[in-house]
Amino acid sequence: MSNEEKTVQENMEQETVEIPIEDGAEEAEVKEEQPAEEAEAAEETAEDPAEEPAAETEAGAETADAGADAMTAKYMRLMADFQNFKKRTAREKQDIYAYGNEKLIISMLEVLDNFDRAIDQGSTDTKFAQGMDMIYEQFMGVLKKAGLSEIEALGADFDPNFHSAVMMEDTDEYESGKVSGVVAKGYTLNDKVIRPSMVKVAK
Repeated sequence: MSNEEKTVQENMEQETVEIPIEDGAEEAEVKEEQPAEEAEAAEETAEDPAEEPAAETEAGAETADAGADAMTAKYMRLMADFQNFKKRTAREKQDIYAYGNEKLIISMLEVLDNFDRAIDQGSTDTKFAQGMDMIYEQFMGVLKKAGLSEIEALGADFDPNFHSAVMMEDTDEYESGKVSGVVAKGYTLNDKVIRPSMVKVAK
């Protein structure tokens, strides 16, 4: 081998050795840069999932609170409805006890009116008159126990809630606006007017 061939071969060997060194250095630098970028991307990726669960937790808490408020409101409405139902039922029972026999008593008022007329007519037979009075008192006692009361009218101020005026009359016995006469007695049943008094009113 000549000197020139040796020189060419040595130069080629040197060039072959130098190229990998430079390329390796660049690759090393690239490899060193890539992990840094990947680390940053990994950190960003790691931060995002951490925020999502927090948001999901807050949303879940708000939903739970809203559900609890709705259930509380529903419970309060049910309680109010139940209390109203109890009051209504108690009132209906009370009305049944107080006014369950209203129709029967109203139908008996005509009998009571006839008793009054018979007593007002009087009788020459003293014992008969006394017997009528006793029966009347007994009859009124039964009706009073059932809640019947007579409306006081004669001499009282005219009250359209309890009195029904059938006529006006001139009289010096009573002041104007006073009940001067009773045509038919009125009655209440447990404080409820079942028949107003038919009255005359002084002018």
